[in-house]
Amino acid sequence: MSDTTDETVSFGYQQVTPQEKTRKVGEVFSSVAKKYDIMNDAMSGGMHRLWKDRFVRRVKPRPGEQILDMAGGTGDIAFRMAARGAHITVADINQDMLDVGAERALERGFSEEDGSLVFTRQNAEEVTFASNSFDAYTIAFGIRNVTHIDRALKEALRVLRPGGRFFCLEFSTVEWSGLKEAYDLYSEHLLPRMGQAIAGDADSYRYLAESIRKFPPMPAFEQMIAGAGFANTRVEPIMGGLVAIHSGWKI
Repeated sequence: MSDTTDETVSFGYQQVTPQEKTRKVGEVFSSVAKKYDIMNDAMSGGMHRLWKDRFVRRVKPRPGEQILDMAGGTGDIAFRMAARGAHITVADINQDMLDVGAERALERGFSEEDGSLVFTRQNAEEVTFASNSFDAYTIAFGIRNVTHIDRALKEALRVLRPGGRFFCLEFSTVEWSGLKEAYDLYSEHLLPRMGQAIAGDADSYRYLAESIRKFPPMPAFEQMIAGAGFANTRVEPIMGGLVAIHSGWKI
């Protein structure tokens, strides 16, 4: 993708410059950080907990492994993996989300001193870690907010060790008839109202709904993962593609 000044990318249904998207996404998550987990429960009826449990079972974190949890924000995925003995580096571009995650980690008894959980501010497109540093790379409900997804995928490949595994949990395209129409109505009309009522922010949740619709369908995103250099790519739809687990290996 070109770095010319006339380049634009999608921010929901708007076309904006890459710099503007990065800023706007940052504003969205700064706005909702303190209510993020409450809204996740409200938006999904608590189903997000089951999706995340299933995701971590697919990752199979092992004691002593080094795992980079990108866009890990409030720590939901990281806590589940650290409980299995893995050493988790929680990375996020948004400091407000990281602050909430670090506070939650202390409440759960995790400590950065023992190396089980570390929080660091990172841009997924330009990760500061050395190549071949991690056994696994996870990203849950974050890849669609990255400005240049292809760059983030290449960085994921770079920081993984040979034999390392990539796992992504993301909203996708609902393929079940009936559920698709119901979900479209819910996300377009009800979700912003819930955002206003619970988090005092309708616009941020309107953007989140729009970003889901703009995200590539499952086959297209799998091709992007393979195009970044991952092998043995796989996609596992959940609830007819409402969400999906994408995976690949560095060989």
